Amino acid sequence: MTGPEHYREAEKLLAHADVAIDEGYSDRAGLMHAEAQVHATLALAAATALNDGNGGLPAADFATWKDAAATKASVS
Repeated sequence: MTGPEHYREAEKLLAHADVAIDEGYSDRAGLMHAEAQVHATLALAAATALNDGNGGLPAADFATWKDAAATKASVS
């Protein structure tokens, strides 16, 4: 799974957790929040690792991250 994929998965899990809370499944929502945090941390690690500290992310990687962060995740 790539960094942007981890990012999208974290967003998706957070959206599902909101639905679970609305439906009264707070225990399940808590697990989804924890899983979302893991994916968000892995996304951050991937973005940090790709940043060379000089010029930032390579252009292709920047475009992929921009796509991931610029669109709202849908619940599927």
